[in-house]
Order: sequence, then structure tokens, then C-alpha cells
Amino acid sequence: MTSQTETRPAETPTPVTDTPASPPRYPGIPAIVDGSEAVAHVESRLAEVACVYPITPSTTMAAVYQAAVADGRTDLWGTPLRFIEPESEHSSASAAEGAALAGARVTNFTAGQGLVLMKEVLFVISGKRLPVVFHVGARALTSQALNIHAGHDDVMAVADCGWGVLFARNAQEAADLAAIARRTAEATDTPFLVAQDGFLTTHTLENVRLPEDDLLREFVGDPRQHIRDLFDPAEALMTGVVQNQDSYMKGKIGQRAYTDRIPAVLEDAMAEWSSLTGREIAPVNAYRTDDAREILVAMGTIADTAIAVVDHLRAQGRPVGCIAVTAFRPFPARALVTALRHARAIGVVERTDEPLAAANPLTRELRAAIYEAAAEGELVPRVQSFVAGLGSRDVAAGDLVAVFDQLAHRRRTPDAIRVLGIRHPLALEAESIDLRPAGAYSLRGHSIGGFGSVTTNKLVATLVGELFDKQVQAYPRYGSEKKGLPTTYYLTIADAPIRLHAELDRVDFVPLHDVSAFNLGDPLSGLVDGGDLFIQSPLDDPAAIWASIPTAARAELLARRIRVTALDTAELARRHAPRPDLELRMQGVALVGVFLRVAPFAARAGLDRDGLLESVRGQLTRFFGKRGSAVVDANLAVIAEAWDGLIDVTAAISGAGADALLVSQGALL
Repeated sequence: MTSQTETRPAETPTPVTDTPASPPRYPGIPAIVDGSEAVAHVESRLAEVACVYPITPSTTMAAVYQAAVADGRTDLWGTPLRFIEPESEHSSASAAEGAALAGARVTNFTAGQGLVLMKEVLFVISGKRLPVVFHVGARALTSQALNIHAGHDDVMAVADCGWGVLFARNAQEAADLAAIARRTAEATDTPFLVAQDGFLTTHTLENVRLPEDDLLREFVGDPRQHIRDLFDPAEALMTGVVQNQDSYMKGKIGQRAYTDRIPAVLEDAMAEWSSLTGREIAPVNAYRTDDAREILVAMGTIADTAIAVVDHLRAQGRPVGCIAVTAFRPFPARALVTALRHARAIGVVERTDEPLAAANPLTRELRAAIYEAAAEGELVPRVQSFVAGLGSRDVAAGDLVAVFDQLAHRRRTPDAIRVLGIRHPLALEAESIDLRPAGAYSLRGHSIGGFGSVTTNKLVATLVGELFDKQVQAYPRYGSEKKGLPTTYYLTIADAPIRLHAELDRVDFVPLHDVSAFNLGDPLSGLVDGGDLFIQSPLDDPAAIWASIPTAARAELLARRIRVTALDTAELARRHAPRPDLELRMQGVALVGVFLRVAPFAARAGLDRDGLLESVRGQLTRFFGKRGSAVVDANLAVIAEAWDGLIDVTAAISGAGADALLVSQGALL
């Protein structure tokens, strides 16, 4: 298939260099944040006004921006930030329209039904050429049931409103695209949506290089120099008028003078951002596609996971590649055709399902893009559609391997659509495969909603990641009815970027909020042989702690050589918490001490107890220093006491006479 004339898609190469490239002018500020915090970092510096009616999973973006308002912060040009919260998402979009008409730089944070409720106003905002930027925690729409988790059907429901639409694969791209969308919007008088997968990006902590203030000043610029005040009485302008048969069509088609400019402006903005930061981004991000015969195309986190899968299959000699479509609007048709020029088969994996359409949205766009070549008689690849990840259903590496296997299988009439991750006649079978970076260490914690486990996981991830200079990925798993019900949280620590965005089926450490977790599931599932199990327990006698574990679980722990440790973190928190309302948080701080004692990172770094705690003090000072040295000392005391007081149950029961003890407890069956 011959390529059409256009700027080539960005090819993300396998990093092999003989001479180091000169460092970028703006390498970014290292941080461990989630996608929501990354966006709020940018918008609280650029946007003067946020008009928001918070809705899960975009709420954290609004909360961080609102906190900046409460702190009296200004944008980068000295204008005080303002936060407007009306009574609905529809009204928040209307408020954003009004602020933009008055010349303000405006943002909004929304998701799911909230975004769809705005749709009437979205058409108006684009028609009036108002360059606002809205951020979406892409969420499944309520259909046969309510779901608050990831899906792209909300974004697809408004993709016809005349807005630019960009999709981030991870927290880093969420931050970068916030600035890129802003610059492009103001250069073309076109509003933009920046979408990131709900929870899978909005609530997942990752290593990010946050854009520097000087970069944002240079790249985006002063809003007074880029945004028109359409309400300026000195330059009167009528907007939103009635147009009848004689004029409406002329006004509608006339807007192409704006929209025709967007692709080139967006490409230029992305190219300049890549040059300034060293972080490659383009409307189409292709990976190892130059000689690929089977190519997977996706948006959001699935496209991130695909990179790890491609590397895995390439190591087996398979000619595969993947493409992340970053710009859904304007759709980069020619760039896609260029990237797919050598492909024999293409698999499009989407987080939405439109069974009454000819195909799902991204599949339709891609088929339309290659139609011109087919119409001229050229051989074009076959395109197959796959549905995955609806409502944050897991999309594991094995699922994407199954997609490539399906594409490699030659058949005269390929299936119109297949699904991933569920049991269904259309589903592909997938095998579990571990594609974490080499040497990765993972945790899966079991707790109860409302017990502070998500905050604990963030604290452990941030402290360990920064203390040992590691890549981290931390995220929770819970339903809309979170409080009081089981919650699972995950953490992976590695030396290389972590591209998997699914539940972990192989972990090294499992902390339990209570031994009752054995009655709610199988906390030993996926824990590696020789791994570690920690139990929060009010007991201090190792034999009693061991006896509290169900008999079958004790037998499995012995057979698989899993070490059991325990500590009464609740009592420890009660003694050290300055106030009763801080006890749950202090329990989380205690788990930091447990993790540092159990995990191998201190030993690998050559730190003994005292050296480690001194390093931890420095981190705690950064986290809590503004609250005073007493708070830092209290947190450090909890961590130190958890380190010192951790009970090694396995070691205690493995001493003399242990066999008799185990037999008497029914552990040896």
C-alpha cells in the first residue's frame, strides 16, 4: 500500500544510540503523580477559570485545581485562579462558554454522563470558535447498569461536536497533551478535549516529568495575547444569533476555514513540544511498524500495553508492531495510511461497542482512511475489530497476544468482530503472561473501603520510588460502592517503565488488613512461591497469629514456603496519631515500615536500618515538613517502630518443636 503525502507518523524506536543526544531544554520536573494530578499541575498554571461540576473519575483534577484556588494561587501571568461549580455538568459547560466569550482561558474536568449532558453546549462552544480545553476521565456510560470505570463511549458520544479530541496513553501524556491542546486550541480558535482512561490513568500513580513553568510560559503564552474578548464593548460583536435558510449553511461551511488549519497546527505543536522536552508525541505514534506485517491499533492505556507485547513477540521473531492514535479529532488519516503501508492485517482494539453501526468508531475511521488506496486498486490490509476493557474490564498482555495470534491466522473471511477478557462466543482465549520489566517487584494489598488503603499505596509508591530512584505504578481496584467493601490495591516497582495497565496475577508481597481477608477471597492467589504475606493483627504471639489463619491456608503457606509476618498497626497508630481522625493514615504510615523491612530495596541499596531511616526522614520532611517537625518525627517514629516490631511468624514457628505445633493446629494435612 503506497503512502499518501503527509508528515510521517512518529516512530517510537527501540532505544539504541552510539552517542548521547544533547539534553532537551526542558526535561521536566521528576514526580510520582497520577493522571489527574498531572493535568491539574498544568491547568492550575495555564487556566484562569475552571468551571466544573465534579464527577467520578475526574473529581481529583477538580479537587487539586480548587485547592490551588483556596491557596490564593495565580496563573503564570499573575491572574488569580477562579473555580466555578454550578448545579450540573450542562451548566458548567455553559459557564465555561460565558467565561471564554469574555476572553478568559478556561478549563473543565468531566466524565461519563456528565460529558454527554454537556453535548448541547459543546456544539455551541465549537460553533462560536471558543478555544477552551476540557479534560475527560473517559468512563463507561450507564447502559444496562451503572459503571464508573474506564470506557471510551462517553468521548465517542461527543466526537461529532466539532472539538479536537486527544487521547493520552498514560499520566505523562495527560500532562503533555494538556499544554499541546491549549496551544492548538488558541491558534485555531477550536475547543479541545483531552481524554485519559478513567481510573487506569486518572487514579494510577506513575513516574512523570511535569512541565516546567518556563516551558509553559514559552510554549503556550500569555492568554491576553492569544484569546479574544468577544464581550469587549469597544469591539462589539454579536454571537449566537438566529440564522435562517439564507445564511445558516454559509456560516456552517465557513467554519472550515478554521478546521482545515488544525492538522498542521497540531502537528507543529507536537513536534515543537517533542523538541523542547525530548518526549516524542505525534497525532499517530507508531512503534516498530516499518517492517511489521500485523499491527495493533488502539487509544489510551491499551496502546501503552501494546508496546510491551510487541517487544515480547519481536523477541520471538514475529513481524508485529503497534500504533497509538493520539489525535482522534482531527483524525490523522494519511499518517495512519503511511504507518500501515507494509501491514497484511490490522487489529483495532477499542473500549467501546456500537453493535448497530457498520463497525466501532476507530475501526470505521481507519477503514475510511485506507479506502482511497483500495479504490485505486492497491492491495490494502484487512482490518479486524476487537472490543476490550469496557468498564475497566482487564486488558492484560495475554489478551493482546491473542489479538496478534488472530491476525497472524490467515482466513478467507475473518470474523467481523471479536471480544477480549470475558467468556462469550465471540471471545478470544488468552493465556496469562508476565511482561513486567525484568526484576520488577509487585504488591497486591487487600483492605476495606474507607480504611485508607488507597492513600497508603500512594505513600508507599511515592516514598519507595523516590528513595530508591525506581519506576513505580500504583493503582486501586474498587467499585462505585467502595466504602465498607473489599478493596484491592496494586503496586509495581521496577528499573524500567511499566506499561501494563491490568490487575497483577503475579506478586511478591501481599499485605492484609485482617486475617478475615481469607474469608473474602484467596489472598494467596498469584503470590509467588517464597513470597511474603503480612497480616495486620491485634495478636502479638506468633503461635496465636498462626492459629488464626485458616487451616487450608496454613498448609499452602508451608508448602509454598511463603513467609508470614504480622504487626498490630492499629495499636501502633493509636499511640502515635496526634488526633483520632489521623489513626487510619498513621496505620498506612506503619505499613511503609513493614514494606521497607520486607522488600529487598534497602538491602540492594546497601542501606542498614539507621541509614534507611535517615533517608526516609528526608522524604518525610518533603511530604509533611510544612506541618512542622513534630509531624515529621511522629511519622518517622511509626515507621521505625513498625520496622523494629515486625513479627516474623514463620521464623518463630520454625524453631524447635515446630512440627508438633503445626500438627496440633492441623496445618500438616
